[in-house]
Amino acid sequence: MLGAMTVPLPLQFLLVLLAGWVNRHQDAVIEYLKEENRILRELHDKKRLLFTDEQRQRLAVKGKALGRKVLGDIGSLVTPNTILRWYRTLIAKKYDGSKRRGPGRPRTAVEIAELVVRVAQENPGFGYTRIRDVLANLKHAISRSTVKRVLDERGIQPAPERNRRIPWKTFLKSHWEGLAATDFFTVEVMTWTGLVRYHVLFVIRLKTRRVHVAGISSDPNGEWTKQIARNLTDPVDGFLTDVTHLIHDRDPLFTEAFRYLLNGSGVECVRLPVRSPNLNAYAERFVRSIKSECLSRVVIFGEAHLRHAIREYLAHYHRERNHQGLASALIEPGPELELFEGRVACRQRLGGLLRYYHREAA
Repeated sequence: MLGAMTVPLPLQFLLVLLAGWVNRHQDAVIEYLKEENRILRELHDKKRLLFTDEQRQRLAVKGKALGRKVLGDIGSLVTPNTILRWYRTLIAKKYDGSKRRGPGRPRTAVEIAELVVRVAQENPGFGYTRIRDVLANLKHAISRSTVKRVLDERGIQPAPERNRRIPWKTFLKSHWEGLAATDFFTVEVMTWTGLVRYHVLFVIRLKTRRVHVAGISSDPNGEWTKQIARNLTDPVDGFLTDVTHLIHDRDPLFTEAFRYLLNGSGVECVRLPVRSPNLNAYAERFVRSIKSECLSRVVIFGEAHLRHAIREYLAHYHRERNHQGLASALIEPGPELELFEGRVACRQRLGGLLRYYHREAA
């Protein structure tokens, strides 16, 4: 076995000189690059350098091999922390499994969610457990937390709050048979003394949409509305004889005496909150109809003309106008609807402003 080879002393000295020269050359290169980096940073001192993903990846790989201390010494364009953060991001991308991840826990079926909402709305006193049990009877296995989440997403309150506040829609349905609403609308009438504003008070039955004009006055007051209350509750021909609830707003003309007379006749007054016209939508819709179809299209001369125009419109409204809320039917259909043959005739009101087409009997 040969012993270790010994390097001659002159050769060792030559190797030392060569290594020193290489180190000095590398130090010079490094110093030059450091100075170049400092100049670049000075030139871009007030500008943010934007690197591409590929550039970040290259710097991250090279910077990780040097380490934080060396990176800090050479004064790179970006801080050592940034380069190392890029490296951690590079590693995270290698093990990122989000693209292979499944959709997760499936959401509650739309049919089941709608059923939960329906049970909650139709039964204000049912809590999460009770609703869960109802769906279990229907072979839908869901948890209390699922019921809670579905109701929270729809903005439906828990059972105690739902039971404490009856929804307006539920109130209307439960009193539909005996429910009526009243309201005012105004009309500017041309008189010998100029324009005079008339107030028209009407009542509408919500189920049938029948409308009754209770009074017309240019100077309404509390005594006037009291007399109207007596007329509406007359046991013989009062419009509210079989009504249990009357909806009205907070107009000062609906006085305490007005409500007292109605309550004494078995009609409970339901006063609406302030600025809530949507809660009296049926009355508001009638006002829109009579104004857009009639009153806004004629110039009214005097009170008699106003009463005639309203009377003619009500006849048209009840007997000749289709109502979408009643499946496009007429409120008081005439015998002409039974005819399938005959000449088509047109009945006109207010000089042809209101028209009704029907068949004439042979």
